[in-house]
Amino acid sequence: MTEFNEESRTENREGKKPVWKGFLSTVAAGVLGSALTLTAVPYFQEDMPQASVPEETGQAESSSNLDVKPISSSSNSLADTIEQASKAIVGVVNMQQQNNNPFSQSSEASESGTGSGVIFKKTDDAAYIVTNNHVIENASEIQVTLHDGEKATAELIGTDALTDIAVLKIKGDVDAQAMTFGDSSKLRAGDQVLAIGNPLGLDLSRTVTQGIVSAVDRSIQVSTSAGEWNLNVIQTDAAINPGNSGGALMNTAGQLVGINSLKIADSGVEGLGFAIPSNEVKTLIDQLIENGQVVRPYLGVGLASFEEVPPQYLRNLPDGVTSGAIVANVDPDSAAAKAGLQVEDILVSIGGKQITNSGDLRKHLYSGFSIGDKVKIEFYRGGELKTAEVTLTSNQKAN
Repeated sequence: MTEFNEESRTENREGKKPVWKGFLSTVAAGVLGSALTLTAVPYFQEDMPQASVPEETGQAESSSNLDVKPISSSSNSLADTIEQASKAIVGVVNMQQQNNNPFSQSSEASESGTGSGVIFKKTDDAAYIVTNNHVIENASEIQVTLHDGEKATAELIGTDALTDIAVLKIKGDVDAQAMTFGDSSKLRAGDQVLAIGNPLGLDLSRTVTQGIVSAVDRSIQVSTSAGEWNLNVIQTDAAINPGNSGGALMNTAGQLVGINSLKIADSGVEGLGFAIPSNEVKTLIDQLIENGQVVRPYLGVGLASFEEVPPQYLRNLPDGVTSGAIVANVDPDSAAAKAGLQVEDILVSIGGKQITNSGDLRKHLYSGFSIGDKVKIEFYRGGELKTAEVTLTSNQKAN
């Protein structure tokens, strides 16, 4: 059994309530994993031996003219790299409104959870931080603690639940250092990596652990507040603790190669931690700063999978049709509505790609198509196979 040790997050991506009565609930989000930390492995950088000139009988005079210099190791140690990189690591506290007094009209914001973040950009009057979406989700206020203990209130610039990335901003001349991005595409299994974050809260802030890359280009299915998603991740042999979410996975040069995000938590399972690759994080950051969200193609339907609906709604299907995604609601202003899709239509393909469940449709839509594309959707209505051509629009709403 696979678990992800963070808070559950449930949200219907389309924001519409199902039309059906009593059988379709909003597609629930699961729990996206807690933070990643790598198992501590001792690291020793040994001094290289000094060069020496062997004595050769009968050639002492000719050898004495050689200019021989000892070779020494670099003065830069791993500890120096970590000390420098740690200045970019922050603690992130999710503050939420709590009102436990039924006679009180006011409510106070209290700590709901903690995580980590990485300063990736610094200007004269602000610092920008990347963290996980699940660290700051549903926060009424976000507090950030810098490496020197100074605290600041952060502004949420943008967030994306599917990829679990969020960007924060703190104003002022921040006494911190931005971490540079490394090229995550160059990572190979066996490469040394280090994790820096705040496991189990801010009392253990900027804890450093070490491990290796176990694998690259892993695809892990996760449940998010925006629905099911296949997350592309780096696998490490990390020991994972709550609170490291949003922290840095870096190489031995001190460059950011991933954002620690989730783990597999099961009895008898160890060393299966995952980080979002820095190359993907950088692309997401650019969109979040520009738009406040990741702009994706938008179909405009709320969906449910076969196992989520009573069998009577599937009885008119041909015997060979055993999977698909059922339309629970339709945004009246969407491309789906303009194409004539209706509640209870059973979608079985989009652009020639089979749809086995609601997560499948989301994956094909976001990974295979762009805004403005015209795509053919095949669906069953009343037991009859039909087609509709849809011109995909943007999920970004006009201000």
